[in-house]
Amino acid sequence: MFKERIRNLVNGWAAFFILFVALLADIYWLIVSPEDGKIGPGIILLLLIFLLRGLFMVNPNEGRVLQLFGKYVGTTRTAGLRWGNPLYTNKKISLRVRNFETNRMKVNDIDGNPIEIAAIVVWKVVDTAEASFQVDNYEVFVKIQSESAVRNLATQHPYDSHNDSRVSLRGHTAPISEQMRTEIQERLEKAGVEVIEARISHLAYAPEIAEAMLRRQQAGAIIAARQLIVEGAVGMVEMALAMLAEKNIIELDQERKAAMVSNLLVVLCGETASQPVINTGTLYQ
Repeated sequence: MFKERIRNLVNGWAAFFILFVALLADIYWLIVSPEDGKIGPGIILLLLIFLLRGLFMVNPNEGRVLQLFGKYVGTTRTAGLRWGNPLYTNKKISLRVRNFETNRMKVNDIDGNPIEIAAIVVWKVVDTAEASFQVDNYEVFVKIQSESAVRNLATQHPYDSHNDSRVSLRGHTAPISEQMRTEIQERLEKAGVEVIEARISHLAYAPEIAEAMLRRQQAGAIIAARQLIVEGAVGMVEMALAMLAEKNIIELDQERKAAMVSNLLVVLCGETASQPVINTGTLYQ
């Protein structure tokens, strides 16, 4: 198991100044030395050129993974010109926040309806050692595992639901996004990646059933609305009868109560405006 180890390297500008001055002095020595005495300064010149190879630049929000003959020796994150062992090999790892959109995937929701879904994932590398050595290519790993998590999430919930007790992909964006972020994070933990945010960017029924599901969705919405209207109407009728009896405005027998309930329900549940009828007679002979 690889874990990142921060390694502080020598300031590159100081190392560059010392090596540059030494290089100028050695070149001067090489020029003024006699022919039979150029071996020493020549070897020193080659050594100084080799030491200059240890200079490299670290950009802001970037890490350099250092290896010595294949062995991981640490990561430097200090921005600027740095100098390290010339035998080190360094690999650049971006620590910037990145995002990508998954492909539009066709999956079946928990009810078996084919849907199309895509998501946007915002992520960044937090452990350069794991990103370098735990997976082959961490960028490809992030994309494939994110798509797999989105596909798995879509199969656990319905596309839409009129029942608030069921979490749906379309109606509960906040909990769905949090569950998606958590599931993707669990898959990417071993790659040294932190998932900052994950949200659905595209959600629709598959084209072959889109029209049928739209009619079904409309029918479900109408039924749900009708149920709410009837519940409210029954409550209002019950309240009206209770208030009439409580204030002794009028005494109603069972037949008149039935007629009043029928009229109130027609008025409250009807889709069109009711037309008043003035009764000039009586219900009794």
